[in-house]
Amino acid sequence: MKSPDVNKVAALIAEVAATEIQPRFRKLAAHERREKGPGDIVTIADERAEAAMTPRLMELMPGSIVIGEEAAAKDPKLVERLLHDQVAWIVDPVDGTANFAEGIADFVSMVALVRGDELIASWIHLPMTGHTAIAERGAGATYDGVRIPKLAPTSDALAGVVGVGKFSAPSLHPRAEALRKQVKQIKSLRCAGLDYLRLARGELDFILFGRAWPWDHAPGALLVEEAGGVAGHGDGSPYRPSQPFTTEGVLTARSPQVWQQILDRLKPAH
Repeated sequence: MKSPDVNKVAALIAEVAATEIQPRFRKLAAHERREKGPGDIVTIADERAEAAMTPRLMELMPGSIVIGEEAAAKDPKLVERLLHDQVAWIVDPVDGTANFAEGIADFVSMVALVRGDELIASWIHLPMTGHTAIAERGAGATYDGVRIPKLAPTSDALAGVVGVGKFSAPSLHPRAEALRKQVKQIKSLRCAGLDYLRLARGELDFILFGRAWPWDHAPGALLVEEAGGVAGHGDGSPYRPSQPFTTEGVLTARSPQVWQQILDRLKPAH
């Protein structure tokens, strides 16, 4: 399968962000934001950006489908199409919507290109600054066209984000609480894409997220892997975007050694 020009995709994401997201920052009317579920905010920027990207992404890869966060909110069965060997674009039009709605600039637009559970390429774009991170399977990762250096293992005390909260599976809570006592906790930016970017650039050692929606994690998982890190689940299995309902969450780390250390600390006590 021939992948599209990654720079064309990046330009498309940036264009949509500039027309549908950035102009609405700190200018949302009351009726332009709502809860699609308890504590789960969506805005007109999310919906308009996803609608604008969807047909144009499919044009870049004839025969592909788009699995967008907002489309999946209306049709939950859409995510099941990842179980098949289907070329798909996974789209999170505004990752960090709560920040966006509150006028906080910590949000991104993210896209991943997958075939089944195979991560092919991903993009994380920062609408307010214009920066873009791109990852290609086997070709490394870049930030604004400059290669992101390979992550080095760390011998220091492990520091990372333990993002296991009210939406996570109850079975993960006690294990996450035990992990918190053994590491230096870094506060999440409430934007998975930015947290993954911090990990890929060596500012964190690991990230554990309780919820596994593919639009939150597929782009960042590939970015971390192409920077030399590891992406998987809390049961030790490799990361699979088709497993959004896993109770084990998503675990990424800067190196195989760190990933195993965190995994060992996550194991249930017998």
